[in-house]
Order: sequence, then structure tokens, then C-alpha cells
Amino acid sequence: MFREMRRFRQQISEKECAEILHRATSGVLGVFGDDGYPYTVPISFVYEEGGSGLGTIGFHCAKVGHKIDAIRRNEKVSFTVIDRDEVMPKERTTKFCSVIVFGRARILQDEEEMRRAANAVGAKYSKGFEELYLQETEDTIREGRLCCVEITIDHMTGKIGRQLLLERQRENGAE
Repeated sequence: MFREMRRFRQQISEKECAEILHRATSGVLGVFGDDGYPYTVPISFVYEEGGSGLGTIGFHCAKVGHKIDAIRRNEKVSFTVIDRDEVMPKERTTKFCSVIVFGRARILQDEEEMRRAANAVGAKYSKGFEELYLQETEDTIREGRLCCVEITIDHMTGKIGRQLLLERQRENGAE
């Protein structure tokens, strides 16, 4: 169902993909947009491992707009994170590492699920301000303004640039 990576020697492990998803602070969500055009949008997110598969990506957003309309129309999405991107002008390349996930998005309806998702995002981005994000979560639920989306990951892959791969191999004593 999902393609094999063409440059399989540059593929990183699921473990490293998960590490990247945990530490990244933003990524790009890709959905099936209007009139057959892809629509991509940067988002802040939280990654949670476990469950019945490769984990989930969660985020909160406005209740209306292009992104939500697209998810309602087609649950299949992709999500990309670039962990490192160092331009090497002389070599005409970059040292990069990235992760892409494919999954199915669902708009959370249950208050407890929304509370869990919103507070997970708050915990990641607002450390030290627990009272504030916990209160905001409760306020937005009570006012009916909270919208949270959860992506169940069906496939995850990551890639490291050739230059960075060679650098890692040298550090580990392998050529």
C-alpha cells in the first residue's frame, strides 16, 4: 500500500522517527484541498506513541476553515517534519533529516478526548504555565470553541541526507 523508500540506505529507524516527532515543534499537514488541489499548512502538534499502531499526532485548531473542511471531506492526510536542514553551498546539497507520516484524521467530539488532546498540546508548549492552559482548555470546552484533531498513523518513514549519513558513519567508525 505504501511505497518503499527509493533510497533505502538513507532511511532512518522508526525509533529515530519517533524521537524527531517528540522534539519537533512544528510540521506541515497535507490534506486533500478544494478543487483537487493539495492543501498544506504548518501546525504545532504533539506526538504520542502507542495505542494500536505507530501512535498519533494531535493538534487543536479553529472549528471552521480550509483545513477542517478538507478533513471532513477526506480523512487521509500526510504530515511532515524537518528535523535538520543545513545548507552546504560548496557541495550543493544539504544535511537534512525528516519524517513523513501518513494517517487518518478525525475531529474529536468527546469532551474527555478533547480535554486530553488540548492538555497534551499545552503540556508540550506551555511548560510552567499549567494553570493557564488547563483553565483555557476548560473555558474553550465550556464555550463550545475547542476543536481538536487526532491523526492515527498508518505509515511512518524518515530519511537522512547522504552528507549527514556519511558524517554519522564516520563518527561510528564505519565507512
